[in-house]
Amino acid sequence: MLKELTAFRVYFAGICSLIVTVGVARFSYSLLIPIMQDSAGLIESGAGWLATTNFMGYMFGVFMAASMHNLHYKYHLHRVYLLLSVVTSAAMVVTTDIVTWAILRFFAGVCASGGFIIASGLILKWLVRHHHRAELGIHFAGAGLGIIITSLLFELMLGLSADWQQQWLALALLAAVVSIPAWLWMPHPSAGEQQGEVANDNPPSREFKLLMMLAYFCAGYGYVVSSTFIVDIVERTEGLQGQGSLAFLFIGIAATPAALVWDRIARKTGYVKALLAAYCLQAVGIILPVMNDSLTVVIASALCFGGTFIACVSLVLTMAGQFYPSNPAKFMGTMTLSYGAAQIIAPVPTGYLAEFFGHYDIGLYVSASVVVMGTLFLLGLLRLESRAVAKKLIVN
Repeated sequence: MLKELTAFRVYFAGICSLIVTVGVARFSYSLLIPIMQDSAGLIESGAGWLATTNFMGYMFGVFMAASMHNLHYKYHLHRVYLLLSVVTSAAMVVTTDIVTWAILRFFAGVCASGGFIIASGLILKWLVRHHHRAELGIHFAGAGLGIIITSLLFELMLGLSADWQQQWLALALLAAVVSIPAWLWMPHPSAGEQQGEVANDNPPSREFKLLMMLAYFCAGYGYVVSSTFIVDIVERTEGLQGQGSLAFLFIGIAATPAALVWDRIARKTGYVKALLAAYCLQAVGIILPVMNDSLTVVIASALCFGGTFIACVSLVLTMAGQFYPSNPAKFMGTMTLSYGAAQIIAPVPTGYLAEFFGHYDIGLYVSASVVVMGTLFLLGLLRLESRAVAKKLIVN
């Protein structure tokens, strides 16, 4: 019973960490783009630049996680990120200067890496040490819950006639409260470790790493365009004004169980085949709003996207952790540098294209095409896996 309670606390800490560092520090900005455009003078290209600086911060945070070998330092850095998530959200209200906002979004992006990389690594290491299944599905449910909770808070504040500044302050308060269990229950890397037990790493080939990073880059491109601009896309659609937060809510609803579902699929099919299916479904979700702009299709798009983007992250990071169980966050960080590079590149041209054409259709076509390109790299991974299995059979 005590072991189950401890596992619950660890998973709950991870979920709360993602709600704070990803739900508030990252995703909530997408909800606030339309009202910041209406009331704070934010334009489409400016929104794209703020998204890009956020992902530049995320990349910097990932680089720190990948290059830092001391797990005790990572544990304390994660706590710093929890605090910064609160501070950077609250500080958004003090100015309308785009440069200051960009700096704040940069540091919020650094915080997001704490939930995705450092917390994931600490939790996966704890799971391996305590002989639990080395999967992160429960932990990554926090990303979907973060979207749901911030969406509901946003709607509640709208009902109270809150302006964009009051919205940011409410999000900062939410982050402060949810940070408490994440702070208290995130497992320390030395907690409960058995002396003399050493995890055996099983690194993939260089070719496998390269194809995996290229495929993950493509997933990052597809993810960032829809996650950043989905609310604004819906709000710009004739007859769908006021429905943007609803679409965002459905992304969260689909994302919450998605990692768990795809974990089960991966057990039966293998991780690469599961990723291939997720990429195909994500491409469909990205392109649906271009094909039809009815509310039903937009919700279907949100469900497809929400049900796959977090699965891609969870499956890839779980694979990375299984290759290097001695220090999961190191290779997780390396992989996420590829994912993050796409997130830096994609928002700015998407914002400019939307500003020039008056809609996001071209940006969505490009995004879906990049995800389809990612499936080609995954097919290459499947061929490598088949060769490795054949070679093993010959040797045996």
